[in-house]
Amino acid sequence: FQPLMPDLHYYYIVELSFYWSLMFSQFIDVKRKDFGIMFTHHIVTVTLITFSYVTNLTRVGTLILCLHDAADIVLEAAKMANYCKCQKLSDLLFLTFAVVFIVSRLGIYPLWILNTTLFELYEALGNFPALWVFNVLLIVLQILHCFWSYLIVKAAYKAISKGKVAKDARSDVESSSDEEETVTRSKASHSAITTNGTSGANGTNGYLTGATCSEEH
Repeated sequence: FQPLMPDLHYYYIVELSFYWSLMFSQFIDVKRKDFGIMFTHHIVTVTLITFSYVTNLTRVGTLILCLHDAADIVLEAAKMANYCKCQKLSDLLFLTFAVVFIVSRLGIYPLWILNTTLFELYEALGNFPALWVFNVLLIVLQILHCFWSYLIVKAAYKAISKGKVAKDARSDVESSSDEEETVTRSKASHSAITTNGTSGANGTNGYLTGATCSEEH
């Protein structure tokens, strides 16, 4: 029952466009092991953004988007550090991302967001069909958060114990990885291969690499 502010309207439009682009770009990008999970996440996210906009539940929708963006910003920074061959900075940013991800999606999201939508919203507005659809999608999102948190904790443990993030199990290339790596290595003049963060163990998902920070870069 609250008016939609213009800034929230544009925020919704930008976020919806972003997740639509992610969903379609999956089909032209290198296929990874978590293709199905990521595609499910994008479908749920697009549906939630559209659904919350139509039903005017934009306040809770905006909070969820902000929680996701907070962790994604640190992750993208870690990827850029990897592209610059700064391994220590990349590892530090990845560990920061792990903390932000777990706190926001396993702490704030279930204890604050889900508690509001599952219980407080029902008490305030009563029962209506859209509420059930909304909550089911939010719970599916939380299940995905738990799965990714498990993988992130494993990668963070390797970063602490071995001094670097050696491999990202979530984003290993599922098909033609050996062929692509062979072709890439034959074209490269050195062994530190990044190729937009997708070739072999040195560039998995953009922030995992065995290279160290070097002045020549």
